[in-house]
Amino acid sequence: MDYQQFNQFCKALTATSYVVQWGNSHVWKVGGKVFAIGGWEKLNQPAFTFKTSELNFEFLKGEPGYRPAPYMASRGMKWIQLYQSEPASDEQLSYYLSESHRIVSLGLSKKMQKELGLNQA
Repeated sequence: MDYQQFNQFCKALTATSYVVQWGNSHVWKVGGKVFAIGGWEKLNQPAFTFKTSELNFEFLKGEPGYRPAPYMASRGMKWIQLYQSEPASDEQLSYYLSESHRIVSLGLSKKMQKELGLNQA
């Protein structure tokens, strides 16, 4: 996945907004809260940072190409960075980005969730 595909995917999720910040990173938010970041990597390839469940954090932090997210994980937050991506991992990355969106949206107030049309089962 490249940054254009990343931005297209995140834009298609419900109630998202986009801003460029933190060193020209592509930052995606839901209800004003960050759920995905494209950037923050010093290598010449895309890197993607997202929030995970505790179980996925424990699993992914030891997988090749993944690591606890710089800045965020060191503060105890369950964020992972994919810094070496293979084309076959695009589907997997899409899943984790969707999950990050869901996890972050569940942290919003019920009123805001309703206003944004989120988590309305």
